[in-house]
Amino acid sequence: MNITQAAVFAVLTIAMALATWWTVRRMGSGTSEGGGRSTNSNREFFLAGGSLKWPFIAGSITLTNLSTDQLVGMNGNQMLLLAWWELSAVAGLAILALVFLPIYYREGCTTTTELLQRKYGSKHLRALVSALFLAGNVIIYLPITLYTGALFLRTVSGADLPLLPLAAVLGVAGSLYAILGGLRAVAVYDTIAGVGVLGSALAIVWLTMDAVGWSFAGIPMERLSMIGGPASPIPWPTLLTGMIFIQTFYWSTNQNITQRAMAAPNLREGQKGVFAAGIIRLCIVPAIVVIPGVAAYKLFGVAGDATYGRVVAAVMPAWASGAFAAFMAAAVLTHYTSILNSSTTLYVCDLHESYVDAAPDVRRLNLWVSLSFVAASIALVPVYAGATSIINLVQQLNGLLSMPILSAFITGLIFRGVKAEAVMAALGFGVALYAVFTFVWTPIHYIHLMLVTLLACMAVALALNHLMGGRARLVLRRTIPAGTMA
Repeated sequence: MNITQAAVFAVLTIAMALATWWTVRRMGSGTSEGGGRSTNSNREFFLAGGSLKWPFIAGSITLTNLSTDQLVGMNGNQMLLLAWWELSAVAGLAILALVFLPIYYREGCTTTTELLQRKYGSKHLRALVSALFLAGNVIIYLPITLYTGALFLRTVSGADLPLLPLAAVLGVAGSLYAILGGLRAVAVYDTIAGVGVLGSALAIVWLTMDAVGWSFAGIPMERLSMIGGPASPIPWPTLLTGMIFIQTFYWSTNQNITQRAMAAPNLREGQKGVFAAGIIRLCIVPAIVVIPGVAAYKLFGVAGDATYGRVVAAVMPAWASGAFAAFMAAAVLTHYTSILNSSTTLYVCDLHESYVDAAPDVRRLNLWVSLSFVAASIALVPVYAGATSIINLVQQLNGLLSMPILSAFITGLIFRGVKAEAVMAALGFGVALYAVFTFVWTPIHYIHLMLVTLLACMAVALALNHLMGGRARLVLRRTIPAGTMA
């Protein structure tokens, strides 16, 4: 990184931090003083006191999902086909806004897993699902965010920096927002950085297309087709099977995403934020996560997960690449911080308060829990350094937890009278089943196998419930009208 890059990077990074601090101060104090009663502190610290307006919800949802694992990982495949992950996400956001969010507001939930306790009457089921979420966050999402962020910054700077220390710096810096400011600071920083990330990423699309003469001539058709064959990362039939349930899990039950939508003053404001995030996802995100990678194939050939960094370094002038590096570093920090904040929320609300201390000092507990998660995620960064395709690895590993967890939500919403013990056993069965599909026997594409796992978990839960003497009955739930206060 030359002097110009470094100077622009430093100035923008400091400016975004100061803008976040100033905005949060105008919104009000970020945490309760001295802990107080735990439930009040939880809503204040983890749901921003219900004060997030729709632009901050849309910005935070967008950048919680969009970071270097998407920009680096998807562009690293160098195929237009990967845009389906983002296009299908629009359906997932619609399901969140119209189906799940009204239920979360009606039930007054702080975490998505709290809904499970209300449906099944078991804090143990809630704790088990929370533990699975935490395992996914700490073992998969947090270290991969640090790895891809460090890889991008090293590539775009052109310096031969060691990945682990760079990842550690990102982890420590990102954790400060979650530790000091709670969800308010996270959401504000997400939104500020999001404007820069999306603007810069669109500029990259323009510059890379200009670099290849606005023509994909000479690029193999399999990299340009939107209809995936059997050997592709997304065979087209998977769009009709497991893909929609992957998106339902991620956008509607995943605490990392839903926590932002649950922090609005009312349901209508939360839905506006989710729909705005869906518009961004539809109109902007697909282009920025695949076009630079395909153009890079014409420029460099196969470049793998280093593709995006090479493109930025090649097509942007020094001052602009320094600015983009600052925005991308901000995206890494906010993405990491969002997951960290959600992980701490799950631990405090679902585990610590249920089994250790019902009324802890939330601010102090948040500090120590966050630091432990940061240390674990940094230590796991080297595990992902040898991955062939980071985005495909993430999606495949997700199946270990996503479909078993989603089965618990769906079963609880469409059936009454299912015992929590049956669902907990089905969760364990589902994790083991998908582990077999992933590591031992893979008869069909892993996205198809996600649907198989989901249906198998629900069937096992209902069968065990019958054996335990339970009587499952279909129910229809009426959601509260849009705009009703939480």
